[in-house]
Amino acid sequence: MKYKRDQMMYAAILGWFSFCWFGWAQADPRADWRIWIALADGIALLVSFAGGILSFRNWHKASALDKNSSWKWYLIFLISEFVLALIGAVFLISKNQINYISLWISFVVAIHFFGLKFVFRDYSLFVLGGIMLFMTIIAHPLANYFNVDQSAIIGIANGFCLLVFALIGLRLGLRKNK
Repeated sequence: MKYKRDQMMYAAILGWFSFCWFGWAQADPRADWRIWIALADGIALLVSFAGGILSFRNWHKASALDKNSSWKWYLIFLISEFVLALIGAVFLISKNQINYISLWISFVVAIHFFGLKFVFRDYSLFVLGGIMLFMTIIAHPLANYFNVDQSAIIGIANGFCLLVFALIGLRLGLRKNK
């Protein structure tokens, strides 16, 4: 990633979605996990706010999205992600398979990072997408092992992954001059 503003937006956006995933994890975790999930959720929210404020303060700086083709592809990936997530969730609801919605959403989100790698020219998005995809695949067996809902496992896993990448974005953004 070349641009300070983009790194700050990583912190804001990934921090926010980390907050959302940790929130989903709180639906039905083990009782002794609740305090740790809540603490991580609070940290994610603080990172998101910090990234948002810093990206606003650096809005005049360059971004990978300044190129029209990058902005167009960003919108295509973003809209496609939401549409696929919605279609899959509605399908799962219609089949009374609500407990698989978190896995479906996780799969779609993971895959969208592979496309965003080309928009931002940032290989770390491949890593993020790969880790999230791996966690999506193993969430069901882990949920059975820990005797919790799948949303607890995938929420914690994705929340943690996104928080780590948000913190990396924040740190890198604070070190950049462009």
